[in-house]
Amino acid sequence: MNSIKSYVQVTAALFVLLVLTVGAAYVNLGPFNTPVAMLISLIKAALIILFFMHVRRADPLIQLFVVAGFFWLGIMLTLTLSDFLTRHP
Repeated sequence: MNSIKSYVQVTAALFVLLVLTVGAAYVNLGPFNTPVAMLISLIKAALIILFFMHVRRADPLIQLFVVAGFFWLGIMLTLTLSDFLTRHP
C-alpha cells in the first residue's frame, strides 16, 4: 500500500510538472514545442497511472493489460497519423 508521503511527493511532482508545462508554453522552442509538451504530459500520465491508479504494485496480469492497452493506443495513433500526414491539400 502506498503511504501518504508517497502520494504527497507524487502530487508535488505533478504540480512542478504543471508549472513546467505552463512555462514551456511561454518559451519559443521552435519545432520542439510539441515534443517538449508531449514529454512532460507523458511523465505526468505515467505518474498518475503508476501511483494513483495503483498499477505500480498491481498483479503482473494487470500490468500486462495496461501495457497492451497503451501498445494498442500507439498502433491506433500511428495508423491515424499515417493517414493524416499522407493526405495532400
